[in-house]
Amino acid sequence: MQEDFLHYTWKHKKMELNKLKTAQGDAVLLTSVGQHNFNSGPDFFNAQLKIGNQLWAGNVEIHVKSSDWFLHSHEQDKAYDNVILHVVWEHDTDVFRSDNTPIPTLQLKDFTNIDVLNNYEKLFSKNGKWINCENDFASVENFVLNNWLERLYFERLERKQETIQNLLKDTKNDWEAVFFIMLAKNFGLKVNGEPFYSMAKSIDFSVVRKSQSSLTSLEALFFGQSGMLEDDLEISYYLELQKEYQFLKQKFKLENNNVMPLQFFRLRPPNFPTIRLSQLASLYFEHKTLFSKLMEAKTLEDFYKVFKVSASTFWNSHYTFQKTSKTSSKILTKSFIDLLLINTVLPLKFSYGKEKGQELDSEILNIAADIASEKNSVVDAFNNMKKVSNTSLQSQALIQLKTEYCSKNKCLQCAIGNSLINP
Repeated sequence: MQEDFLHYTWKHKKMELNKLKTAQGDAVLLTSVGQHNFNSGPDFFNAQLKIGNQLWAGNVEIHVKSSDWFLHSHEQDKAYDNVILHVVWEHDTDVFRSDNTPIPTLQLKDFTNIDVLNNYEKLFSKNGKWINCENDFASVENFVLNNWLERLYFERLERKQETIQNLLKDTKNDWEAVFFIMLAKNFGLKVNGEPFYSMAKSIDFSVVRKSQSSLTSLEALFFGQSGMLEDDLEISYYLELQKEYQFLKQKFKLENNNVMPLQFFRLRPPNFPTIRLSQLASLYFEHKTLFSKLMEAKTLEDFYKVFKVSASTFWNSHYTFQKTSKTSSKILTKSFIDLLLINTVLPLKFSYGKEKGQELDSEILNIAADIASEKNSVVDAFNNMKKVSNTSLQSQALIQLKTEYCSKNKCLQCAIGNSLINP
């Protein structure tokens, strides 16, 4: 038995309310369960109930066993002196306040709905399952599932908002700088995300602004700060970048001591950091007010137009500085742009809208619903149980569901878990 289940049972009144009695034999009439407290102190504040003929207003404490009261030393804590009812699964001893006055106890196992209890025990009997509800996920009604996924999508945006707020503090509230850092990280994808992130953080964004009039300057800045211009190569393009970077480094007093090394291993050539850095430079060269354009964009097509860029001409026949390759334009693909929208643009748009007092929830939902679902192991596993993810809204929500609920056994805080416990 988990204490979370007892909280759930009390909070949602999943009891035989007309039969409640204390362990001492007094009838309990429940008016209000109180306010759930997630911080220190009693579990529920300001409950209202009648015990016998006496009306009570105060706090409720919940434990698996009555003796847990003493295990947690509540009898010595005056914060628990206003507890009016001790709710437990098993009553194994009487409990007292710090002044030795007894506290009425409600033994919940005598009054819990047996179907709710059985469904709870079934849900939490893992037996090697990927998630607790694996065997019943397909039976969840689409209405419940879709509403919950929408809420989870916004939860994920709110979680990312915390990262954005921390970056705003680091950049003295410069939204363009925050956007540059996050965009650079996501240009690096999983393998080079952190190196790109460290590169972007090593550059004051004012330097990027002052370099935007020249694609060569931007490429030199990004390649140089990433440590890619330190070799002796007799290649005119490379030598031009080296020369420009030395000028920028001296002019802006650039340092890259804390920039992480780039990785090429096990990457497909289109994802080589050379290509991605050049594409990032082209994006900022083509759009001098990139952040504003993206914050003002309202449709998926608007975003695709902004991101319609390619790496510079040299990279048409190269993936690395030294080796030539078959000629092809290194444009940003639709699938790559989708990832940038999912992981950078929409979270920034959500946070920026909140900062400016703009109501953008419906707009963001519509855009997220127009972007195709991501493909990863989490999304695939859910889709194997029930085809549920067709859009990025749903795939992002499923990632939030798995990481913040399923993996943490928070089924009682999950709409899916609730629907299975209370069919």
